[in-house]
Amino acid sequence: MPLDRAWAVLTGNAEDTGAWQPCRNFARGCFGPELMAVTAETRTDAEGTRITLRHPKQGEITLNPASDSDQLVEWLQPIYPAERPQPHSLISAPEGGMADASFPALSILSLASLRALGDALGQELDPRRFRGNLWIDGTEPFAEFDWIGKTLQIGAVRLQVVDRITRCRATETNPDTGARDANTLKALREHWGHTDFGIRAKVLCDGEIALADTIEVL
Repeated sequence: MPLDRAWAVLTGNAEDTGAWQPCRNFARGCFGPELMAVTAETRTDAEGTRITLRHPKQGEITLNPASDSDQLVEWLQPIYPAERPQPHSLISAPEGGMADASFPALSILSLASLRALGDALGQELDPRRFRGNLWIDGTEPFAEFDWIGKTLQIGAVRLQVVDRITRCRATETNPDTGARDANTLKALREHWGHTDFGIRAKVLCDGEIALADTIEVL
């Protein structure tokens, strides 16, 4: 997915290795919930790539990810917990992105599952809590878990479903405010016996996916 996790912010003693690293080395929404309220826009032109970030407390910043690491770190510090290992460097991800898995992956999430979880919590949940690549609808809640090990065709794209996505506390945070206001993990455990939401897939055949494309389980 273009620009998905194309950059990451190192924390603590972590260093840029030029290779994939585990998510514990980076600034994350599960440790710094206010990060979940950051929105991003990218623009690429003859002068390179620019990222505009916005946050309800920090306002707006536009930067060049290739040269403005210090500027970004300074902007992030007031909204990252002081007791956590601190952010210090913006790095470019290796080819394939810096996904939670050690392989390039797409996340596929279900709106039916989201509605079921919201019903269990007694509140409507914003899909942005779960940071999904692809959202699908028209299935039963959590039916996507039955696709593990199967191949999906969506438009011209063919995907191999690898595993379920185990969730962290980032999903408890309201993406408008950066405040934790929904115990998503507890609800998943109590109602479904796990803390999984969504599935992860490898791309077997690339291409374009359009809104309202259908999914075929092969």
